[in-house]
Amino acid sequence: MNARNISIIVVLLISSVVAKAQYSIQCEDTCNHVHGLDMSHYQGNVFWEAVGDNGRMFYVYLKATEGETFIDKRYEENIYMARKNGLKVGSYHFYRPKQPQEEQLRNFRAQCRPQDQDLVPMIDVEVNSGLGAKALCDSLHKFLVLVEKEYKQKPLVYTYTNFYNKYLVGALDGYKLMVAQYNGKEPVLADERDIFAWQYTGKGHINGVNGYVDKSRLMGRHTMREIRYHRK
Repeated sequence: MNARNISIIVVLLISSVVAKAQYSIQCEDTCNHVHGLDMSHYQGNVFWEAVGDNGRMFYVYLKATEGETFIDKRYEENIYMARKNGLKVGSYHFYRPKQPQEEQLRNFRAQCRPQDQDLVPMIDVEVNSGLGAKALCDSLHKFLVLVEKEYKQKPLVYTYTNFYNKYLVGALDGYKLMVAQYNGKEPVLADERDIFAWQYTGKGHINGVNGYVDKSRLMGRHTMREIRYHRK
């Protein structure tokens, strides 16, 4: 093997090591933003003691329900253990636009008990169920009003950039947004709405979870105080 080939191999090996090191470095390792997690039954058995010991994750939103009947099988255990291990906890509902809003609220309310919440409820809207923008926004607005009336505070709304730009532009004034975008660039919405939190990866890693986990961080000058659950 000549010297040129040896040099090429050495460069490739070094590049591989550097790339691997860069891949293992995550956003929360290199910045001072307030970071959190989004979790559900998809994470399976979670070692919450290890998650709580991480020191860089301050909050977690846990899936409670979906539509009018689905209940996340890990929710009860997750919310108890997450709070026990020091995380600020909120709960979210995956919204199904064609299912009755009152039934969806009843499902969510049965799981998302005010006494268990540190953060305001979050509504996950990322499917249109065949509805156009106007019909979807009308459906969602009715549900958000019901949730606000039930919990006496506005819920946080979760969606992703392309879905918001296609269906929700101008429809969520007054609601704080958590926006998912995984390309490494901070999201910018078509109407330039302020974004409360950015879910920057769906393939994060953290001690205590086998496999991927969604990670987010607060944007700009936003603080956890803005989404604190106020018990009446």
